[in-house]
Amino acid sequence: MTIVYIFLHKGWFFIAGTNSFTDADPLLLSIKSTSFGAVGAMVNFAVAYLVSNATKAPPEHIQELVESIRVPRGAGAATGH
Repeated sequence: MTIVYIFLHKGWFFIAGTNSFTDADPLLLSIKSTSFGAVGAMVNFAVAYLVSNATKAPPEHIQELVESIRVPRGAGAATGH
């Protein structure tokens, strides 16, 4: 979403003359293209939340696999620096 908004303002793949809008003529709620990343991040979190609630949890063996990757075999407890 963010990259499309930027391309609409700065030109597709930043090619001059291919932009549909300018920052002086913003498309959505007077948000400049350089500030739209925050809106894109909020949309990303909302979509991730909806998808995680709409799908079932992964099987137990997959969850164990992920945990085994996070904590390598033979790794001791964390120590102070």
